[in-house]
Amino acid sequence: MNLRLFIGLGALLLVSGPVRGTNVSTPLVLWHGMGDNCCNPLSMGAIKKMVEEEVPGIYVLSLMIGKSVTEDTESGFFMDVNEQVAFACNKLAQDPKLKAGYNAMGFSQGAQFLRAVAQRCPNPPMKALISVGGQHQGVYGLPRCPGESSHICDWIRKKLNSGAYTDAIQKHLVQAQYWHDPLNDDLYKQHSLFLADINQERVVNETYKKNLMSLEKFVMVKFLQDSIVDPVVSEWFGFFKTGQAEQTETLQESALYKEDRLGLAEMDKAGKLVFLATDGDHLQFNREWFNAKLLPYIR
Repeated sequence: MNLRLFIGLGALLLVSGPVRGTNVSTPLVLWHGMGDNCCNPLSMGAIKKMVEEEVPGIYVLSLMIGKSVTEDTESGFFMDVNEQVAFACNKLAQDPKLKAGYNAMGFSQGAQFLRAVAQRCPNPPMKALISVGGQHQGVYGLPRCPGESSHICDWIRKKLNSGAYTDAIQKHLVQAQYWHDPLNDDLYKQHSLFLADINQERVVNETYKKNLMSLEKFVMVKFLQDSIVDPVVSEWFGFFKTGQAEQTETLQESALYKEDRLGLAEMDKAGKLVFLATDGDHLQFNREWFNAKLLPYIR
């Protein structure tokens, strides 16, 4: 039986497979992407169910940011990301099942939000972070916006194009908080409320660096046919070269890596960074690929 699912920024195709293993496993925390929510049975609910089938006995927590599914969906568009991260940290700290540690898997924007959790909230400890199409150097463009509310997507595009770094838009529009304009680098560094902070663009917070380096693995998945994330190399922590929006650079070519402001160079040398690629548009992969490539990091 084939299941076609729609998750946040894109479509995900899952193909049913056999149940495996019975060992007690590290808990898994999920964070959905834009336009999605924690519990949609055709998206994150299906991911949760699939993992539970593949790893019997595992505890899977799909984060709900807010008091309801509706509020969770709206938070992905309009709630200050720093407040969302604080909300998630508090929720994780209060969950006794996570006390000994957990693995985390973020989908699209949920991936960079979980990285902020790793950097800011070391208790309970995150062991492995799996970023599925996350935009760790942000985005400069929104070619396609997912979800059923096209009018919201159109409104977001207009706001980003007209003034992503104004205080009002930064505070109240999630996508502006990881909008990274390579043509206005100083403006980005000065006014980005979220991304510039967690990427150590203004000052180096040694605690952020220490906490991220404590991860056992940081896995990043890039979708080779991605039509939503611009530039796609952001999914591997790359971005446009400063001052233009055509040529890109890899993480290893970036100042962030060369100056090792986040400890990523040291993690890379230690074999903690894993770069995976798959054909398909944003968040499109099958269950076989998921089991082969991602499941080993959450068992």
